Amino acid sequence: MIIEILIFFAACLILSWLSAELIKTLTEIAKYLRWREFIIAFFILGFASSLPNLFVDLNAALRGLQQISFGDIMGGNLVDLSLAMAIAVLMSKKFISTESKMVQSSAVMTSVVAVLPWILVLRTGGLDRIDGVILIFCFFAYAWWLFSEDSRFKKVYDDKSIKNIDKKSLFVLALFKLIIILITLLAASYAVIYAAQYFAQALNVSLGLVGLLVVALGNCFPETYFAVISARKEENWIVLGDMMASVIVCGTLVLGIVALAAPFKIKDFSPFFIARIFMVIACIFYLLFIASGKKLTKKEGLALLSVYIVFLLTEIFIKF
Repeated sequence: MIIEILIFFAACLILSWLSAELIKTLTEIAKYLRWREFIIAFFILGFASSLPNLFVDLNAALRGLQQISFGDIMGGNLVDLSLAMAIAVLMSKKFISTESKMVQSSAVMTSVVAVLPWILVLRTGGLDRIDGVILIFCFFAYAWWLFSEDSRFKKVYDDKSIKNIDKKSLFVLALFKLIIILITLLAASYAVIYAAQYFAQALNVSLGLVGLLVVALGNCFPETYFAVISARKEENWIVLGDMMASVIVCGTLVLGIVALAAPFKIKDFSPFFIARIFMVIACIFYLLFIASGKKLTKKEGLALLSVYIVFLLTEIFIKF
């Protein structure tokens, strides 16, 4: 057991570190090219922090372990909307502003995406290729809406500390690092899946529960880390874009790819039943807090933290 625990934590740390390195590299390029701030938060931070999920979940699905995939994504979205957001708010200097109309609208879309897979699962007791197409379509529909109006992206992410680096050299270096990162991500994903299977057998619990509670927490570290760093710098767009992107990318694109590659049925729905209830609660709190007062305060951060703690205790001690 000790060896497997060490393997799991080492693999999660590697996944998080690689994701962080990828984010740093792509962010430096984006700053140099003067990309918009929210684009960096949504596409670079969101996609890069979702890469561990894609590698782990697709790898698990192709090996017939789709419950790990579903548990990781659903548990990860719950972590992002409650625990991760709470930590970012609590670590911010004052509060996180949510007054932008675009943020308000995106919060609604984020909540819809968070519960959409639960609705689709009710149809067949799992996800098939039709569901996969629906999820991927939802991602591109949101992306189209997001970029349909240029005025949503007025603020350029500029950093005066960036030196005048040769553009071609920077892109070549980024491409090389990207290839190395992707190869290492694949190797680390095998280690995570191996450890998750072992935990399920050793503790006599379902793979879904391991995905919800263990794999999801491990894979949520990158976006949580960057959300906290951005909150300390009062870069509210980065915090919100990072969290929303993680939920939307994983809940639509990543899960859609998994469903297309390996459709599945959920055999043991008991751990997901509890998670579904708390996902709805987290979404309601999330929407109310963003809409009321146009900011997320420390008090609201504590409320979101409480949602995840109660979920964790309920999932561990109560069985349906």
